[in-house]
Amino acid sequence: MTTKFEKTSTNEGILTFEIPVEDVNKGLDTAYKKVRKNISVPGFRKGKVPRQIFNNVYGEASLYEEVLNILLPDAYQKAVESEDLDVVTQPEIDIVSMEKGQPWVLTAKVVLKPEVKLGEYKGLTVEKQDREVKEEEINERIEMTRQQLAELVVKEDPAVEGDTVIIDYEGFKDGEPFEGGKGENHSLELGSGSFIPGFEEQLIGAKPGDDLEVNVTFPEEYHAEDLAGADATFKVHVHEVKAKELPELDDEFAKDADEEVESFEEYQNKIKVQLTEEKESQAKEMVEDLALRQAVDNAEVVELPDEMVQDEIKRQMDHFLNNLKRQGINEDLYYQISGTSREDLQNQFSEEAELRTKTNLVLEAIVEAEQIDVNEEEIKQEVETLAGQYGMKSDQVRQYVTEEMLKSDIRLKKAMSLIVDSVEEK
Repeated sequence: MTTKFEKTSTNEGILTFEIPVEDVNKGLDTAYKKVRKNISVPGFRKGKVPRQIFNNVYGEASLYEEVLNILLPDAYQKAVESEDLDVVTQPEIDIVSMEKGQPWVLTAKVVLKPEVKLGEYKGLTVEKQDREVKEEEINERIEMTRQQLAELVVKEDPAVEGDTVIIDYEGFKDGEPFEGGKGENHSLELGSGSFIPGFEEQLIGAKPGDDLEVNVTFPEEYHAEDLAGADATFKVHVHEVKAKELPELDDEFAKDADEEVESFEEYQNKIKVQLTEEKESQAKEMVEDLALRQAVDNAEVVELPDEMVQDEIKRQMDHFLNNLKRQGINEDLYYQISGTSREDLQNQFSEEAELRTKTNLVLEAIVEAEQIDVNEEEIKQEVETLAGQYGMKSDQVRQYVTEEMLKSDIRLKKAMSLIVDSVEEK
């Protein structure tokens, strides 16, 4: 195979390559056998048209597109390997010539992996992270549980912030009811911020049996376009007003909050242990993030291709939308619920895409610089970890993930550990 590569910029170039005549002829045979079963020519049974008759009627060139689909992937890959190119995105293929009896000549516009000049990545220093659990943090966690265990008690007094009202409501815009604006026996905690801004505040002071009119303005970014920024009136009937009755902070409360403890003091100690573990985990994660960011900042990526960043945005979006799909939420429904658009989602992921791309490139450069390798035991352990995460069997994981993908992920993790294990907090 004849190949030639010409750089057009730092990380881009044109790869010219040929598909040999013998490969073209084999491809034509394969393509003909594939399409002839659907071909009909007067005088011949369907699928039994001789090759020469097919060529006379349809022309051999009618097979070229099918032949190219068959031969191109392998021919392109061999050309890339022949020129020892590290291509990072899908190529743009152009046809130079496809003449009968001659090698087919094609070009591929390719984007190459950029050069990474590593800086310091071992022995880095980061800001010391707070791991101390304060008494007020313990009290806040206990108070959260106390609020969850509170009982709602019916009262006759006017509603105050924090009370829960049981209401019927119906919304009107320009005097006409609108879709989705009606509810019955709805439980609403005043001050929760779960309704349109201004709605809950106007129910403070309401008593059981009251009929009220609540005037609001929908937010400009409201997901229903016909209501965004619009004025509306809600007719509200109050059935009940309920106040929270908080439990005493004693041994009985502790047992209700956690069946494994016998006293309030034991419960406090357990909360402290939990918070300590959480803070330790958060501190470790922060140290890792700071160290990795510093290693990336210390490195130089020579002209990061925008195509790599766009690929990363698409990869993250696909991952996010696939996760939603597994939860039964399709893309259009997500935009409707969140009041956003595909463009908003792209912008959301684009903010981190460049840093994520640079980070992967730096980690890959460290793998190469440190000659990090992977053994069979590490691959087996990674497969078992993935199987546990996704509730699959090990052999199922190997069906979806190639060994090379596993090795690549493990190498990057080991490069990350190389940075983090030598970091110092000050």
